[in-house]
Amino acid sequence: MDSNKDEIIDFEKMIRIRLIEEAIAEKYSDQEMRCPVHLSIGQEAAAVGVMSFLNKEDKIYSTHRCHAHYLAKGGNLNAMISEIHGKVSGCCGGRGGSMHLFDDDAGIIASLPIVGSVIPLAVGSALTFKLKKMHNISVVFFGDGAIEEGVYHESANFAKIHNLPVLFVCENNLYSVYTPLKFRQPNNDLTRLATSYGIENIRCDGNNIKKVKSASEIATKHIKDKKEPFFLQLDTFRHREHCGPNFDDDLGYREEDEIKIGFINDPILIEKDRLIKKGILDKNKILKIENNIKIEIEKAFTFAKQDDFPSRASAEEHLYAK
Repeated sequence: MDSNKDEIIDFEKMIRIRLIEEAIAEKYSDQEMRCPVHLSIGQEAAAVGVMSFLNKEDKIYSTHRCHAHYLAKGGNLNAMISEIHGKVSGCCGGRGGSMHLFDDDAGIIASLPIVGSVIPLAVGSALTFKLKKMHNISVVFFGDGAIEEGVYHESANFAKIHNLPVLFVCENNLYSVYTPLKFRQPNNDLTRLATSYGIENIRCDGNNIKKVKSASEIATKHIKDKKEPFFLQLDTFRHREHCGPNFDDDLGYREEDEIKIGFINDPILIEKDRLIKKGILDKNKILKIENNIKIEIEKAFTFAKQDDFPSRASAEEHLYAK
């Protein structure tokens, strides 16, 4: 295995996610994306690192902040951008928007905005794998706010009792909307809420792709070898507002030093500096990578804008009742 090649691929994946979301933020004011967007800018290493040891048959479940997970698992970009534009070629046929991404071909089963709601779905998938004697794992992403929902505790308890192949991934960006973790929890070590159920766990720097990959490799190997759940706490930092394309630090809910440190610990800047210092990449190669991705992004937006809206006749399709 060529480690340098793998490092470049990981970097390209993070850059791709960043540039796609920055394009969404830049174009959002055009009023053609008529749904809320929760951007993952600053949290790319968590998504890319965890996906590194999954295969297509492994299933993931995500939250309202799902773009990075969708893209890192191999979700179709055209289908994602079209979905955000409410177009018929979107992954939900233009019915779901930014918070309802899925791609069954890539193993992306659901993204849901209700906090904690995907956790039992992922545990259900893991139960299916066990009952059918399948060797796949189920992965569920959630924020630090979801750990305070009863459904997490019920699901974690159930998963451990029945030794289910599920990976719980807590992306801890320290905030539930505007409320800091320090006002909600006695300390910021959330792995204790896995230990209490007897679930093996690791906490690591979620902004460092190498550390996330190392922890993810241990986690996925443990699940597949031991046939039991695992919990990852990935400490990270979202750069932009909780919901929307802008910055909201003028509201004062995050301290200035915290913001400064958060931007210094940008996962892409950290990895870029490391790869340049090792001589694996140089600025010209990075520029070429970025330009190729930007071409792909423009094509996806052009596709979405030229696509059709769902027909009025389809309004009553996929309903439980009329």
